[in-house]
Amino acid sequence: MSVRGVRIGGYHPTVPDRIVLALTESGLVPGRDAEDLRAIAREVARMVLKLTRRSVTAGIGAAMAAPFVGRSALAAQPIVLGVPYCQTAAAGVADHQDFLNGTTLAMEEINAAGGILGRPLKLFTTDMNVLSPESSKQALAACVDAKVDAISFAFTLVPLPAMDATVKYKCPYINGNAQRAGTAAVKEQPDKYSHIFQFCPSEVNYGWSYALWLEDQEQGGVWKPKNRKVHIIQEQIGYCQTISRAAQEAIKRRGKFEVARITDIQYPVQDWAPVIREMKEVDAAAIMVDHWVAAEYAAFCKQFVASPVRDSLVYLQYGPSQPEFLELAGSAANGFVWGTTMGIYGDERGLAYRQKYKKRFPGIAGLAYTGIAYDQTYYLKKAWEAVGDPRKFKEVCEWIRANPQRGVCGHVDMGNPYQEALHFPDNGGDELQARKLEAGVAQLYVQIQGGEHKIVYPGPVSETKLHSAPWWS
Repeated sequence: MSVRGVRIGGYHPTVPDRIVLALTESGLVPGRDAEDLRAIAREVARMVLKLTRRSVTAGIGAAMAAPFVGRSALAAQPIVLGVPYCQTAAAGVADHQDFLNGTTLAMEEINAAGGILGRPLKLFTTDMNVLSPESSKQALAACVDAKVDAISFAFTLVPLPAMDATVKYKCPYINGNAQRAGTAAVKEQPDKYSHIFQFCPSEVNYGWSYALWLEDQEQGGVWKPKNRKVHIIQEQIGYCQTISRAAQEAIKRRGKFEVARITDIQYPVQDWAPVIREMKEVDAAAIMVDHWVAAEYAAFCKQFVASPVRDSLVYLQYGPSQPEFLELAGSAANGFVWGTTMGIYGDERGLAYRQKYKKRFPGIAGLAYTGIAYDQTYYLKKAWEAVGDPRKFKEVCEWIRANPQRGVCGHVDMGNPYQEALHFPDNGGDELQARKLEAGVAQLYVQIQGGEHKIVYPGPVSETKLHSAPWWS
């Protein structure tokens, strides 16, 4: 590489030219291009008038530091984000992989744009079993041991042990759980859990909003119920039981439908035939399958469409959001509806993100944790930049409480005693409801249409309306 004839600072120093050539030949600055070498030459010319090759070698650190100080700091002092994620457990792997992908995409964008406070973002990952209190606790403890600057992860079905593992360290802890057990603990013990933030509205909203959604679909004329009966099929974990109780409460309170029967199931479900026979016996207009495992939902869909309950509107609690559901269910998935308290909107911003995500991670993209992870990462970026020091944990948490964010999954405001995002639409369930879309996170109802997920409710973020299911008359 030759840099002869380069004009430096309005004059033509022969010695710095020789220095640059010497640097190139010596290999002291491997990988530097012509612009890098010109910058080095300018610094050398300003610092000294007469240099020998030996003095260049001794002073190379100072010469390179000035033009590349930001780049050197960026490489030396990363900001570390702890991301526990489920890699090997019996359940939760797909959601957690979605979350890791969304976090990775945000990290890559942030670093490509110069990092945060002139430093790169780096991920620290560790395995966790979302069904195991001990594993969840150990995963979060590993993040503490690694001295991460913050923790961001999808969920654990046993939130309190995970939370307790971080109470002495108290770095910002943002999770995509949807469990009131965790946020209720934050409200009850605000000093202990001041650093814990739940990015999603809690699972109680699945139950409280279900009756509201049924009424909306009937009033809009897209669904004509054959009777006023609702049949709830409930799994036994606390998450599903909380949803079932909330649904029963809301249906009774609103008075437009009635719970005709509650059927218990136990994970893992080996055969759905007995459950489907009971569904036929009840013959309810609306059926809520309150489960959560995508693979088992796929098996249910195949058995159901082979011998369906005619003209029933079937809702599958959350699980179909996971990518493997469409892969396993195939065409049998068409017509079923599922919901999530938080997911990527069908507006211009949300659709643009989906395209960007699919380009980076080809294949079926989940609508929930792919976007939740992305939004959580950018929320932390804004907080760190506002405070100016990621190690000021208390100040970063205070900033999060005081500053809502609008991301691809909606408006997140955790400045309340639960430190939980507000829910839209207002279902009358509690004080954490938003009357306007711009003030909360929309719970999405999604129908599989033509092998694709389409948001059908609520109206402000919907992509289409509810379509007739294949088993409807």
